[in-house]
Formats: sequence, structure tokens, C-alpha cells
Amino acid sequence: MSKVWFITGCSTGFGRELAKQVLELGDKVAVTSRNTDDVKDIVAQYPDTAIPIKLDVTKPVEIKEAVQKALTAFTRIDILVNNAGIGYFGAIEESEEDEVRRMFEINFFGLANMTKEVLPIMRKQRSGHIINISSIGGLVSFPAVGFYNATKYAVTGYSEALSKETTHLGIKVTVVAPSGFRTDWAGRSANNSKIVIDDYAPTAHQNKETIRGYSGNQPGDPVRAAKAIIKAVESAHPPLRLLLGAGALKGARNKLNELKTDFDAWEETTVGADFPKG
Repeated sequence: MSKVWFITGCSTGFGRELAKQVLELGDKVAVTSRNTDDVKDIVAQYPDTAIPIKLDVTKPVEIKEAVQKALTAFTRIDILVNNAGIGYFGAIEESEEDEVRRMFEINFFGLANMTKEVLPIMRKQRSGHIINISSIGGLVSFPAVGFYNATKYAVTGYSEALSKETTHLGIKVTVVAPSGFRTDWAGRSANNSKIVIDDYAPTAHQNKETIRGYSGNQPGDPVRAAKAIIKAVESAHPPLRLLLGAGALKGARNKLNELKTDFDAWEETTVGADFPKG
């Protein structure tokens, strides 16, 4: 039996590749984008199993309408992929509040509102899989993207809690943490802060230039990433956390070592903060 996917942010990157591969496998897809002209080529190739839906995840009314359109066309939603997201570059002190809030609205609150709209459907079905696209930046922090890190840490923490709340309902959750992939994230999808403080030149500014510099030459392949996500969905025991890319694995393992070093070194102080036993 074919499955029904609802994928946000299908105009570029992971969302686009995932929609194409899922449709090729014979599943049905609600292909969403802020501008449906960006996905009309995908829908034209699969007119019986793909529907284009206009969706800006920062607009609750559009979320409700998009989900209803998917239900009208396909009667169910089996997999929700929260992929829509943006980046933003700037040292924390340089970062502009309006840009930061916009990023949170897209990366976190849009994802949360999409999930809240689909959860009643999956609860009624007693089945479903929610895929939340986070980042290795949701596990490991980097200079120049501190507020982006904050949005993705939020996605990671939210996803872990959601999994613990919904597993008994037959609803699975996977949070995906990619490293550098050849999507548009480091290109036009990420603005720079207009504020420049020279003291951050050796940290935030240098890292921003490094990331911008390898845009289009990252080691990660979005096509292979889409295949990996499909493999997780098809698994009887999908992971809660799915790292994508060698850089993600290296970064996560380094973070584990750093955590263990701090925890072990301060164990006595940590335990000593409790009331004495007895």
C-alpha cells in the first residue's frame, strides 16, 4: 500500500529531492512550497500522485488549509517531513532581533505548528512518522550561527519530547541532523547581519566566510540524504536521531567526548549539590 507524505519546503534542497524520490517509488506526496511554480515540474511528472500546495509555515491559516487539501486529495497523512527552514549569519552580539525572530518563526514555530495540525490525524490513524529536519548545528554550536544553533537545538529538544509522548500511539519521530550538504542553505537561503563588529573577525566572521566559501562544494549529497531518510521511514525501528554526513558523525562524537570530560571532571561538585543523604 502506498504511503502519503506531506513535505514542507519542496522548492530546493532536501525537500525537493525527497519529494522526487518518494514519488518515483510510487508513494503520494503533498508537495508544498511558498510558490507552487517552484514545484510544478515535479507535479507535472507525477500528476496522479502529487499535488502542489502553497504553504508558508509562518502562517497558521495556510497550514490548516494545506493539511485540509492533502486530506481531501489523499484521505490520510502517513509521513510529515518538516523541512522548511532558513539560516542566518552573524555573531550573537551582531544579530538583529527581527531577523532572529523571523528565523525562529520558520525553523521552530512553523515546524511546531505544522506538527500540531497533523498530530490529530495521526492519533486517529494510530500510525504516522514525523521527520523533523534539524542540523548537526542542533547538537554542536559554531561561531557566526549562534541563533541558528538555538533554533535547531529547539527542534532537537522538541522532537525528543514529542517521541516520548507519541510512541504508544503508533507515531514515530525522527530528528535529522545533517552536516554540510549541497543545498541552498549557505547560499541565498541565509542572510548576513548588517551589523559588523571587528572584534569578531577571528571567530564569527572567519567561520561565516568559510561556510559561505564552500557553498556548492559541500561533501553531502542531497540525493543520498533523501535515500537515507526514506530508509529510516521504511525501517521497523527507525532512529530517533539520524545523523547525515561524515562531518555530522565526527562533530557529534567530539561533542560526546567534550560532555564526558566536563561531567567526569566536575562529578564531585555535581553530586554535592544535592541535600546530604541520611
